[in-house]
Amino acid sequence: MMKTVLVSAVALIDSDGRVLLAQRPEGKSMAGLWEFPGGKIEAGETPEAALVRELHEELGIETWNSCLAPLTFASHTYDDFHLLMPLFACRKWNGVPMPKEGQTLKWVRAAEMRDYPMPPADVPIIPILRDWL
Repeated sequence: MMKTVLVSAVALIDSDGRVLLAQRPEGKSMAGLWEFPGGKIEAGETPEAALVRELHEELGIETWNSCLAPLTFASHTYDDFHLLMPLFACRKWNGVPMPKEGQTLKWVRAAEMRDYPMPPADVPIIPILRDWL
C-alpha cells in the first residue's frame, strides 16, 4: 500500500500580482525544481497552521489563518508515495520573504510560470493560478 504524504502550500501574491516561487536546494529530493512555499503537515496540525509555521521557518514572515484562502489542491502519485497538497492564496503577511533554508526565491507572473521547471504535482496548478489572478 502506498503512503499518502500531506503537504500544505501557498501562493504568496504580491501587490503586483506576482507569485513567490522557491527553488529546491541541492541535496533535497527534486533539487533545482521550483515550487510553492510550504511543507509537510505534522500530526495534529491543520493545513493552515502548517503553513503559518512553515512560512515563519522557511521565509521568516508572519501570516495568519484568516489570510489564507483555499484555492485548489494537487493530488499526484510519485514512485514511492502519493502527494495530497492543498494550495492556499495569501496576499497579506508581515516581513519580507527571505530564504532561510538555502533555497532561491523569485517573484514570478503566472503567465511566466511554465518557464520554471516544477515538480509534476505543481504543474497542473499553473493554469488555475493564471485564470484566477
